[in-house]
Amino acid sequence: MVSSKDVAKLAGVSQSTVSRVLNTPEKVRTDKYDKVVKAMEELNYRPNAIARSLVKKQTKSIALISGPIHNPFFAETTTSIVNYCKSKGYNTNVHFEVFGDNSSIIKDVSEMQVDGIILSSILMDDKIYYDLKALNIPFVMFNRKHNEPGNYFEMDNILAGQQVTEHLLEINHQDIVWIGGPLNMSTFHGRYEGFRLSMKAHGLTVGTNNTFITDTSEQGIRDVVKDLMSKRHRPTAIFAATDSIAIFILDFLLEKGYRVPEDVSLIGIDNTKLSQHHSVQLTTVGTEQCINLGQVAIETLIDQIETGKFELTQKTYSTKLFNRSTTRAI
Repeated sequence: MVSSKDVAKLAGVSQSTVSRVLNTPEKVRTDKYDKVVKAMEELNYRPNAIARSLVKKQTKSIALISGPIHNPFFAETTTSIVNYCKSKGYNTNVHFEVFGDNSSIIKDVSEMQVDGIILSSILMDDKIYYDLKALNIPFVMFNRKHNEPGNYFEMDNILAGQQVTEHLLEINHQDIVWIGGPLNMSTFHGRYEGFRLSMKAHGLTVGTNNTFITDTSEQGIRDVVKDLMSKRHRPTAIFAATDSIAIFILDFLLEKGYRVPEDVSLIGIDNTKLSQHHSVQLTTVGTEQCINLGQVAIETLIDQIETGKFELTQKTYSTKLFNRSTTRAI
């Protein structure tokens, strides 16, 4: 294999000059830089990534801890994050959440040695937050966040929950059911709170008869909706706390011969690309500017890694309703 010593010999410079060209090229005179680059090209030299990471104290690797891949929101954000990292010369180690406990993932990530962590899989009181802090590397949360202060990018989940509920109330629905995930996740907690506040403001109660907490899996959602639709008194509208949940519900309802929105109105949150598909046209709520939360989060993380400036960044984006085809007035 060609070594840096071979490059130095051909270029007529020292090995330390070759090292500076690879790691701090701005400190090398133009004539020497050109000689080294030319020698590398002639010898087809490829620097050893591990050796360079030891010199620069960087691995050029990012760990992504994402929510479940069955949710199109996480599929979209994972794609954006991986593509952006690649464009910046970083590898992405992708991990998908272990429902309710990511401690084993954090252990794996800490053993890999990465430059930073971006995660959408964290509970509001999650103990892994303190494990992340102990790693002493930058990390950014998106979509979900912890109760403790940290870098995060989210939508205004309470506002989103209120906008969904107000839309359904404005078109005369009162028998509204909320279907979501665990309330120790900031997304579901906020969206449920928005639902509760709006219902209360209109003199409507929220309880076990119209609130259903699931593991967000397709089977879990189907079980809840099957039970709901078998009752004599069915809801006129379903508030799905994510587009992913809404799409599982839509698929089940259509499979069983129900019409949406004629038999029941359906609305989600996230405004994923799938919700916009002409065959779906899901009424939903998303960020006003259609922000990709994973994209803005990874841009911030890499900027912090490369500049060494770890200023606290916290962003909550306002939301709006995208009124499509799955809700109707009654």
